[in-house]
Amino acid sequence: MNGAGNAFAVFDARSTPFAPTADQVRQIAADLQADQVIALERDATKDVFMRIWNSDGGEVAACGNGARAVAHLILEETGKPMVTIQTEADMLKGYKAEGGLVTVDMGSPLMGWEDIPLAEKMDVRGVDVKVGPMDNPTLSRPAVVSMGNPHAVFFVKDVDAYDIPALGPLVEWHPLFPEGTNVGFAQVIDTETIRLRVWERGAGLTKACGTGACAALVCAARAKLTGRKARLVLDGGTLIIDWRESDDHVYMTGPVEMEFETVI
Repeated sequence: MNGAGNAFAVFDARSTPFAPTADQVRQIAADLQADQVIALERDATKDVFMRIWNSDGGEVAACGNGARAVAHLILEETGKPMVTIQTEADMLKGYKAEGGLVTVDMGSPLMGWEDIPLAEKMDVRGVDVKVGPMDNPTLSRPAVVSMGNPHAVFFVKDVDAYDIPALGPLVEWHPLFPEGTNVGFAQVIDTETIRLRVWERGAGLTKACGTGACAALVCAARAKLTGRKARLVLDGGTLIIDWRESDDHVYMTGPVEMEFETVI
């Protein structure tokens, strides 16, 4: 499946156990050109439990576009108007949206330095990270936030002017981020539009990153660069991100595509 180009290999492990090794995850991801490998597991109180591995074999707690893909599957399977998805990070809710799109309630963004987490206390609106010469860095002072996983967002004038495969890894495992971080490169087009590219922790440059889109909108709105709702234009498609004042939750809406299905 894919969500706005973010590619997933989804295994239904509700009746057949699926517990791959890191090497097996890496092989599956390589064979299927997947950014993440996802397992659907039974949950005692929610519609499904979603387990997530990045393409490097590491298990992670959150994947926004993956949650939308899983929501689509369970919505179609159950016929319910809303489904609940448990992850290691949080409980998410998925809904059908107009035009065949899928919305997921991603919950509230976490903004404490220890929530990201950072290695030391720092102003999360612009942390002390620089890439390049100290007196004239290529990138500096990203905003940070957690959407169940850590994100560092650089606001740039032209996102296409940056060599993200070269720069992303320098920030991904910077000492300030003890668990690593996703790295967003965000260009604010206007108060309702952001062009975004994301170097994903453990996956590299992907066509779309759902939690990255949520993080970019939250950081932009917090800095008053945009409103609380905007279109996020990624390499693989467009996501609508709405950080609602009513409940402080971030809602992500976008396309989901089933590419093929097989029985193993």
